[in-house]
Amino acid sequence: MKALILVGGYGTRLRPLTLSVPKPLVDFCNKPILLHQVEALVKAGVKHVILAVSYMSQMLEKEMKKQEERLGIHISLSHEKEPLGTAGPLALARQLLVENSDPFFVLNSDVICDFPFEDMMRFHRHHGKEGTIVVTKVEEPSKYGVVVYEAETGRIQKFVEKPQVFVSNKINAGMYIFNPTILDRIQLKPTSIEKEIFPVMAQEAHLYAMELQGFWMDIGQPKDFLTGMCMYLHSVRQKNPDCLHSGPEFVGNVLVHPSAKVGKNCSIGPNVTIGADVVVDDGVRIKRCTIMKGSYICSHSWLESCIIGWRSSIGQWVRMENVSVLGEDVLVNDELYLNGANVLPHKTISESVPEPRIIM
Repeated sequence: MKALILVGGYGTRLRPLTLSVPKPLVDFCNKPILLHQVEALVKAGVKHVILAVSYMSQMLEKEMKKQEERLGIHISLSHEKEPLGTAGPLALARQLLVENSDPFFVLNSDVICDFPFEDMMRFHRHHGKEGTIVVTKVEEPSKYGVVVYEAETGRIQKFVEKPQVFVSNKINAGMYIFNPTILDRIQLKPTSIEKEIFPVMAQEAHLYAMELQGFWMDIGQPKDFLTGMCMYLHSVRQKNPDCLHSGPEFVGNVLVHPSAKVGKNCSIGPNVTIGADVVVDDGVRIKRCTIMKGSYICSHSWLESCIIGWRSSIGQWVRMENVSVLGEDVLVNDELYLNGANVLPHKTISESVPEPRIIM
């Protein structure tokens, strides 16, 4: 079985993190976003993963060579010379996708959930048509394009963009399974699979919806990244509670890399991820944050709803909150306040940032 993952975007919404690495390699809960997907695909029996790439592809290639050996699968890169939208990359990778007649998976790269790949395959084989979309329930359907389908069979009837009157509360979750015949519908040019291909397939009764059980999040921007982290840690608590950290310093769901060091009299959690080689000094308070590899948090600092990029350093008695995001290798001096600061890589912050802004 094969899978195509769409990783060609610039990841602009997740800057400043994506100024250092491509979005699929940004650490999410101590593992690159892409690896969460690839490992779940391998578990479901996928032997060949194709990455539709454009931006920073050399970095992706290097990382994926390592994973290829570790996981015992084949990983190919399909290079876009120009942005091809969400359908064009399928046409570009056509030769790889039609090597046999098996259905193949297609995924958006910034989705996190309990990936239901085996269930998708069963559902797809059961209805026997050309495509299956995974859908997920949302609280405010008027913000999204919704999917209207028959509850009994899953057959999709239509798509409605940002409905003002309730027609459905299910949206496209960015995970699909297709028969290779879908490639006859797609030309090698910039094309939107959602707007140009799916409506025609639905009209011809060739597209079915399978509802996702459990959590789902598009983690393509910082506030959603943190929400997705909370959901993921909750799921770990239910399925593999032994992976989470416990002890007097820890509250709720906290994931700590074995190489990280946490000092005395700290209060860490709930909903915190601490990466490899991170050092947290004494008396630090952290909640709802991701601290990435190699960072240093000095004593008595207070962090809430922040993403601290790789190898950054936070001084003593610093207070950071309101989705502050530090890029790679940022230094925050002692006794400063950062409120919603977005700091580009390799900067030194020597004065407080009382209002949300970008520090370039």
